[in-house]
Amino acid sequence: MSRKATRRPTTVRTLAGAILTVALIVPVATACGPDSDASATASGTASATPVATVPTTAVPSATVPTTTAPPTAVPVPTTAVPTTRPTTPTPSTTPTAKPKSPARSYPLVDGSTAEVQPVGNQNYTARIVSRGSVLATLETKDADAGLDANDMFVVLSVDGTVHSWMGGAHQGPGTFKLAGGWTAKVTKVGELHYRAQILGLDNAVNDTLDADQHDTGAVANGVYIVLTAGGRISAHM
Repeated sequence: MSRKATRRPTTVRTLAGAILTVALIVPVATACGPDSDASATASGTASATPVATVPTTAVPSATVPTTTAPPTAVPVPTTAVPTTRPTTPTPSTTPTAKPKSPARSYPLVDGSTAEVQPVGNQNYTARIVSRGSVLATLETKDADAGLDANDMFVVLSVDGTVHSWMGGAHQGPGTFKLAGGWTAKVTKVGELHYRAQILGLDNAVNDTLDADQHDTGAVANGVYIVLTAGGRISAHM
């Protein structure tokens, strides 16, 4: 009985030793097996990837050429500056107003002055000025103009010339002989409204003056005629 008891433990030790040896062999085999190659290749690829990251650092170098774009934008403002300068010649319009200012002066028989100035459309205006004061104003409106200024008669013709004389008036209505062989037939049309027909040697009507609320004038073959709104008529050569 004692021998069997002593043998059993030895068999147990040998089995245990075999198990231990197998356990030791398995890790060694796993370390040398294909998994180790896979890990080696994985480590190799891992070590290669940092090399691939190096070109990514070259991306900032691509941003460097973008700095060349601003020089192209610099010439753009220089081209815009000349476009605004041609608009400045607007002051050239001011000299065109200067030729309008010159006025011609005509001395009148009573010592006053007629200042004549063109107003456009071949018309003129005349201011009767005495001692710096404007006494009256005449204006041609495509026809001669006339005025009775305290028995001084003034005619402003369509060509801008002025003629004046004193006295020689006739009070209408009626028919009156005028200078130059003309005859005036004056009629009353209404309050401050008289009309005069200028008759020739054959009593034909050569012209008609109509003084409605203001005096009027005419030039007939070098004879100056004024008809007032009050019916007074005078002529002078």
